[in-house]
Amino acid sequence: MERVVILGTGGAGKSELARELGRRTGLPVVHLDVVLWKPCWTRGTAEQDRCDFAAAIGGERWILDGDFLSVPDGDVRFERADTVLFLDFRRSTCLWRVFKRLVRDRRRSRPDLPEGCREGFDLALLRWIWRYPRVDRPRVLALLAGLDHRVDVRLLRSRTDVRRYVDAL
Repeated sequence: MERVVILGTGGAGKSELARELGRRTGLPVVHLDVVLWKPCWTRGTAEQDRCDFAAAIGGERWILDGDFLSVPDGDVRFERADTVLFLDFRRSTCLWRVFKRLVRDRRRSRPDLPEGCREGFDLALLRWIWRYPRVDRPRVLALLAGLDHRVDVRLLRSRTDVRRYVDAL
């Protein structure tokens, strides 16, 4: 395990899993929210996103936390990855976790968020989580089905699945 991609909707636990894997493996953790979002939840130009994304996956070893299914100029993270973990949790679980995180992290910054971006809950986040099973999940499953057989793909559907995976490392 040298290059790991972690996918899932908001509240699935991508950042938490990335940090735990980083602690256990010594791999550097890259949070795509930090790479692709700018202060006050704004995005850079397509060119800036391309450069920032290329720099994020340019290393030989990393854990990449973030869904971002629409990266400019194609998404080579899957070509470079040797492990892909898809946190395929129920919508209700993810919504509950986002609400819990909102209360827990209010007025605090998180290392997986860009500077100047506060934890929040808005209609766009709610819509993303709500639509994920119908819109993004099929895209992720199709993408995973097309990956090279040498990539270790894991669908983790519960906290128990995640715990078992991490404990087996």
